[in-house]
Amino acid sequence: MIDPAVGAQPALGDQPVVGERITLSVGAPAHGGHCISRVDGRVIFVRHALPGEQVVAEITEVRRGYLRADAVEVLIGSAERVTPPCPYAHPGGCGGCDLQHASQAAQLDWKAAVVAEQLQRLGGLTESEVAAIGLDIAPLPGGLLGWRTRLRLAVDNDGQAGLMAHRSHEVVPVDRCRISHPHIQLRQLTAQPWPDAGEVAATAGATGEVTVRSISPAGTSLVSGPEQITETAAGRRWELPPEVFWQGHPAAADALVATVQELLAPQPGESGWDLYGGAGLFAAALAESGVAPVTLVESHAAAVAAAGDNLSDLPQVTVRRDRVERALQRRQLPTPVDLVVLDPPRAGAGSAVTKAIMAARPRAVAYVACDPAALARDLRTFREHGWRLASLRGLDCFPMTHHIELVALLLPA
Repeated sequence: MIDPAVGAQPALGDQPVVGERITLSVGAPAHGGHCISRVDGRVIFVRHALPGEQVVAEITEVRRGYLRADAVEVLIGSAERVTPPCPYAHPGGCGGCDLQHASQAAQLDWKAAVVAEQLQRLGGLTESEVAAIGLDIAPLPGGLLGWRTRLRLAVDNDGQAGLMAHRSHEVVPVDRCRISHPHIQLRQLTAQPWPDAGEVAATAGATGEVTVRSISPAGTSLVSGPEQITETAAGRRWELPPEVFWQGHPAAADALVATVQELLAPQPGESGWDLYGGAGLFAAALAESGVAPVTLVESHAAAVAAAGDNLSDLPQVTVRRDRVERALQRRQLPTPVDLVVLDPPRAGAGSAVTKAIMAARPRAVAYVACDPAALARDLRTFREHGWRLASLRGLDCFPMTHHIELVALLLPA
């Protein structure tokens, strides 16, 4: 029986509505920071819950074929449930952190389970093939809080900076973001008025300096801090404009380089491509391992300029500004090629890019992915053309969130 004081119903009505409450048994985690439950034949994606729990959930969204809900009360909790360290990590609060209610071990297990499910459902691997990979998600040093070196705050109509609610344009006022870098937190950006800004961006570099920018439809202006961000990774010093992509976790760049190098095992005299190469992190690592020539392809103008500046001491590296798809389609990259580092945006590389890479017949491809679904879709294309997934590593570069970095080693059959 359901306690009437709980305010929940044992089953959904014929036409569920936002705000309706129901008791749920929580199932497995799914990609996106929620768990799956099923009631009366309906799929419900539940946030703020853990697998195995029984919760009272409030419906937040009704869609054709599924519902979304927040766990607003825990009736039977998981042993892995913890009190979120951030007071805004709750239903109706900040939508940035999905897993603050889970222990670190549970967060790693959650991400491994999601990757395994995506590999099977989208990548076409069998359960035994996934098990044979032995996927393990490795935590990075530094703990669960204070790691985020790149923070964007939304600004509401009153000039108040905050963070966005989940799947909403609502700006949630916060005193500070607990996962942001301590030097960013010290700037107290949410305590200041931002009457002319649509967003406020803060970037903390390796030197501890913080660059703050105001972003509006009229353009971007530097509020404080240096114009160039200093980073250190792969044994090198990097100078970058704040708008150029760089990993958000201070330890992520070195961890990813080490993983790519270990999986590819580059040999002197081999040639390489660094596709979607950004400022040149992987190109530099390949070149300093004796790979020559190395061709970096990147479309973002500021990133291309930064790569040219930061890799000027590596004449074996050629930086090419182009879309990866176009450069491959027009066969404008040097061949033969032995090694490919593929680090596409969140949407993945896509069929045209993966097929062009396979046509070049490299010895090995290291695919760096920030989205397991996109990786799984591209992996299916590789596998359909005779390639195999030889190894897969997971790095917890985004603690407290559902996000993860993966590095896959792909080899021709």
